[in-house]
Amino acid sequence: MGDLGALVIGSGAAGLTAALLLADTRPVTILSKVDAKSGATPWAQGGIAAVSHERDTPEDHVSDTLAAGAGLCHEHVVRHTVMQGAWAIDQLIEWGVQFDLRDSSRDVEDGGEYHLTREGGHSARRVFHVADSTGAAIASTLMQRAHHHPNIHVLENRVAIDLIVDKDRSTCVGVYVLNRASGLVEALEGSAVILASGGASKVYLYTSNPDTATGDGIAMAWRAGCAVANMEFNQFHPTCLYHPHAKSFLISEAMRGEGGILRLPSGEAFMGRFHDAADLAPRDVVARAIDHEMKRLGIDCVYLDVTHFSRELLTRRFPNIAARCAEFGIDIAQAPIPVVPAAHYSCGGVRTDLQGRTSIAGLYAIGETAATGLHGANRLASNSLLECMVFARGAATHILASTPERSKVTDLPAWDESRVIDTDEKIVVSHNWDELRRFMWDYVGIVRTTPRLTRALHRIDLLRREIHEFYSSYRVDADLIELRNLVDVAELIVRSALRREESRGLHYTLSYPQTSETAEDTLLLPNR
Repeated sequence: MGDLGALVIGSGAAGLTAALLLADTRPVTILSKVDAKSGATPWAQGGIAAVSHERDTPEDHVSDTLAAGAGLCHEHVVRHTVMQGAWAIDQLIEWGVQFDLRDSSRDVEDGGEYHLTREGGHSARRVFHVADSTGAAIASTLMQRAHHHPNIHVLENRVAIDLIVDKDRSTCVGVYVLNRASGLVEALEGSAVILASGGASKVYLYTSNPDTATGDGIAMAWRAGCAVANMEFNQFHPTCLYHPHAKSFLISEAMRGEGGILRLPSGEAFMGRFHDAADLAPRDVVARAIDHEMKRLGIDCVYLDVTHFSRELLTRRFPNIAARCAEFGIDIAQAPIPVVPAAHYSCGGVRTDLQGRTSIAGLYAIGETAATGLHGANRLASNSLLECMVFARGAATHILASTPERSKVTDLPAWDESRVIDTDEKIVVSHNWDELRRFMWDYVGIVRTTPRLTRALHRIDLLRREIHEFYSSYRVDADLIELRNLVDVAELIVRSALRREESRGLHYTLSYPQTSETAEDTLLLPNR
């Protein structure tokens, strides 16, 4: 019997990169919750940040990342990540990603072969992109390679339930997975397990993320005994399209990078009142400014004005956004785009090292599932795809160097369904799902207070009891699994937020509006 191989939970940029880097030496099985295109990566519009020309330096990229992270980034992690930017771009190009090329007659600022854009918090143009659909281009290219690789097996419609660890909880040997097609729970074994299942922004009512972003990897790792860090830092993207039928559609920050202006309904450009960089301020500043103006004026949205762009530029640079807005009757060349903030990115997650290792042997976490120390209290735009690449490389390298090849030798404990029945009360799950996301938005959103957080924690405790009773009594389905994970993640977010008695980066609380002189991670350990 051959090598058992690695299990990769998630089919986004992080998981696919790790799988491709492992597959020339080891067999790999990729598990996807729905289909292999359902992750958050295809939703990423902006691009991937990497230094590439003489007017930019790695030191500048490091400085920008540290500034955005509000004193909480781990500087050695930032440097480790930034210094691999050139490798990440070269690897993606080698795999077939076709980044936009520079037009020498128009793009005089960029230099080099590729067109680079600038986003909020960056001091230079360093974001490689594929129009305004960079994530989709990367995801489709990597998935195509994975599907054609003889050593990679992709299993779709598999929802991970729980990690399987040995008796002393020191080593991960596999995972329980719901096969959505058959309704049966499978126990899958792996010589290494990589959590690359994305973030947890679906814990909020309004989010730019796909429905699959339910914090599965974070919740499973926590239940298995891993530490989590900085869960209070939830990034709210400042500009999502505000329209009753535009579910979770992001308006890329690159629009402001190219000169877009945020305006009030009166036409006033307001960001200059909140930050010296105005519309190019870091995301947390812009999101709070929009939230402040919406509450101050009692308005439903603000507007992103790009009507001073040429139609040719909009069509060439932002074709996806222009087309999507047109579907809702908005001609962005003639009318400003109505926008609101929405939950976008989880800066915290499972605590890992530079190789993506968790505190459990054989278990790795990469991408948005992990808290690597790169983002600190606020993620710099377009650093996330870079992080996916760099830490996938670290995990794959460590697995190949230290995880022994082995055949199936473990007798995995079977999934026990002996005391559960089918349910005809799914309304309980849908009601609890809606209630959780609504009070997280109201009490644990862009601006927080200790009384709101305490109220949220009390509601979470009540929901947890009801969900646990339901989980213990009925056969699992995807909705119940995700709800169970969401309530775990919600508790981690609120507990972390209550521990941080200051305002820093994405965590802004009226109860503690000042920033402490010292910056410390919020670390939660199981059973403490």
